[in-house]
Amino acid sequence: MIERVGWDALPAALHNTVEAHTGRVLASEIVADGLNCTVALVLTTERGGHLFLKGVRDDQAKAVAALDCEARVNSTVRSVSPAIQHSFRSAGWGCLAFTYVAGRHADLSPGTSDLPAVTRALERMQAFSGSAVPVPSLADRFASYLLPGEAELLTGSALLHTDTNPHNILIADHDGAAYVVDWAMPVAGPAWVDPACTAVRLMESGCAPADALEWLNGFTSWRNADPKSVAIFVDVTCRRWTAKLGHAAQRSNARYRHLLD
Repeated sequence: MIERVGWDALPAALHNTVEAHTGRVLASEIVADGLNCTVALVLTTERGGHLFLKGVRDDQAKAVAALDCEARVNSTVRSVSPAIQHSFRSAGWGCLAFTYVAGRHADLSPGTSDLPAVTRALERMQAFSGSAVPVPSLADRFASYLLPGEAELLTGSALLHTDTNPHNILIADHDGAAYVVDWAMPVAGPAWVDPACTAVRLMESGCAPADALEWLNGFTSWRNADPKSVAIFVDVTCRRWTAKLGHAAQRSNARYRHLLD
């Protein structure tokens, strides 16, 4: 996990830039969860209320690219994700200030009461267009692992999150709605991919494969999915994880292969 930098350790010039938009920062709290950013803070501000500040150093090229990507897609995904209120570049840092959502990570274990809210969020995501913003394709993501002729079977026009693990889904305290956060690695591809990946996360959280697949079958995009495309997606995902993790990928790969049941 990346070591977090607190508000007091950030440069005074960045403080001034942020406070010019939000008013004085009255309090700050480090958020420990997440892997992609050096700054993850809940700020209490004089004029802006509570904000979630996410930031990276300018010399962290991959992290900067991810933050920029998150900024590009935010207007498209606001029906399921907190809105960006401010964007800052100052003193060697790039930061985004989001509307703060008080809540907890989603519970995807068997019988969870969070699943209806998660389902509603994923249903809204089915309408997101990958042509609305410049993002890589799903085939681009898997380019190093695809065999000849497979890339065209992963084409699609939906904007995909691709990492709907419980830490990227917040259940809001005030109304129980699900918010899908950390849109740092979106791609364009078939609309069924995010529900399918979430079904795998349900299995990972202890749900029986048959129950996860029954839930997945509630999505029209999944019912209409080309079986050849699903098979290629499963195969290339397993190849990728095997290349990265070796023998340790077997359990995850087995869950993905249940998508072919």
